[in-house]
Amino acid sequence: DLRSGYLSFLARPRDPRASNVANLASTGSSTAASSHHRRRSSNNFRNPPKIPTSLDTPSSSQSSGTHPSRFAQSLDPVPGTPGRLDDHMSLSRSPSPQRSGGWSSPGLTTPYNSNSRRSSPIRSYANGSANNVTWATAQARSDQVRSFSPKNQGFSRHFQNLSAKLPYFNSRDYSDKEKLGRGRWSSSAGSRFHNILAFLGRVIWRMRLRFAPVLAFLLLIILFYATPLHRVYRRKSFLGGGEKFVIMLAANQGGGVMEWKGPREWAIERDSVKNKQAYAKRWGYELEIVDMSTKKRYAHEWRESWEKVDTIRNTMRKYPKAEWFWWLDLNTFIMEPHRSLQSHIFNDLSHNTYRDINVYNPLNISHPPTDPHLDAESLSAVGDGNPKSINIMITQDCGGFNLGSFFVRRSVWTDRLLDIWWDPVHYEQKHMEWEHKEQDALEYMYRNQPWIRPHLAFLPQRKVNSFPPGACGDNGDDPKIHYKAEDRDFVVNMAGCEWGRDCWKEMYSYRQLSYRLNRGRWETFTDWLRGNLKREREEAEKVRLKNQSPGDPNGE
Repeated sequence: DLRSGYLSFLARPRDPRASNVANLASTGSSTAASSHHRRRSSNNFRNPPKIPTSLDTPSSSQSSGTHPSRFAQSLDPVPGTPGRLDDHMSLSRSPSPQRSGGWSSPGLTTPYNSNSRRSSPIRSYANGSANNVTWATAQARSDQVRSFSPKNQGFSRHFQNLSAKLPYFNSRDYSDKEKLGRGRWSSSAGSRFHNILAFLGRVIWRMRLRFAPVLAFLLLIILFYATPLHRVYRRKSFLGGGEKFVIMLAANQGGGVMEWKGPREWAIERDSVKNKQAYAKRWGYELEIVDMSTKKRYAHEWRESWEKVDTIRNTMRKYPKAEWFWWLDLNTFIMEPHRSLQSHIFNDLSHNTYRDINVYNPLNISHPPTDPHLDAESLSAVGDGNPKSINIMITQDCGGFNLGSFFVRRSVWTDRLLDIWWDPVHYEQKHMEWEHKEQDALEYMYRNQPWIRPHLAFLPQRKVNSFPPGACGDNGDDPKIHYKAEDRDFVVNMAGCEWGRDCWKEMYSYRQLSYRLNRGRWETFTDWLRGNLKREREEAEKVRLKNQSPGDPNGE
């Protein structure tokens, strides 16, 4: 018919390849014509048409009335894609590329990487291994972005310059072949000081085995004083023995008894407490600050100043390991904190104390007693002469016993003394007669109770209780009583400063004096430098005021 003739005209060969196209066209037309006039059967599905192995350029159009044209000649496959399809293969769908590379071809019998368990085809190389490079691996490798690494720029260039200037450390068997000393430090090229240092270094290295114990000993000393080890050593009873001593400071932190404390009283208490705290911490002693506001409890019994006895007994119960208790009044200041109580007094009690009151007897007490019924120890002027029998140590000023600074030892004898000392028979009958309260009571017992004398010893007053000028004489020239800076007295007691003297002024002056006497070389240098700068500023201020005219306050 007309359609067959038109298709035959189009299929006429113009070149050798046209014959194949004409054959495909005629076959397609006959198939289409036959299928157009009869019902489609299921045989078409049983015998599907064969798909050409290679495709060329598709037809220009595909409408409802025309069939797609076939291709006359196959082309070479694209590298990496599935190879030529054989006639015996059957595909349910056309091959499609995967996102990660390769082709999804479940029906192809192409080689694949069994290790990765992929169905993508891979190429096999003659000299390859079991793990051949797949198409996806090659594509990913080609897509890698190469990093940019600058050379000789920025910090790397600066680091190279620094490293080039560092010294070289060579072994003993190394020998420089040219230009000795180039880029290296040489002691011969330095000054004489460098040569001396190099010589000392060689000597120390040769004698390192001998210097090692010395260096280790110095290191231990530094660690001992730079760490709290020295405090632990000084505190232990079997080492330094610091825990055997308790300092009792009479303070009134809660306010005065008769009147409220002012700024000066608070300043005195602050300096006194700080001084005792630093001393106790340095030598590992215990510090017990006694609140003297408890005087109010004894006001109805006329015992406002007898609280020392009761406080000592309470402190002994509080510190059961302590042996000696040192009472200090608030108006006292430790002038030589570098001395410990052991080295200053207790290591040689027989030399630092005396028991015969006739050595210094301002009260004119008859000693020793002469009663015939007394034993030999009580009749002796020095008791048994054994320092271990001393249980209380006091000082004497120009008026007699002074309890501003004294020591009490824990013993059965001391408990007996404190009980009798605190007995109401004394303060109820003699409170109007005894001006110094418990101090006069102790003098009375010493005079009338012979059993007290063998166990009571006296310390020189300047040993632990020096007086400033104004106490026991306005001149302050008594060598047994008054403080002497050149002799470096241990403690100064500003006794009686409340009556006619300035306690804060005396406390401040002795605090500054103690600092100057005990300062180190560095403190001396800094004080000298600070003083020179202060004098220069004062002189400059005087010159400015001198050059300033009286009528012009700005000096213009």
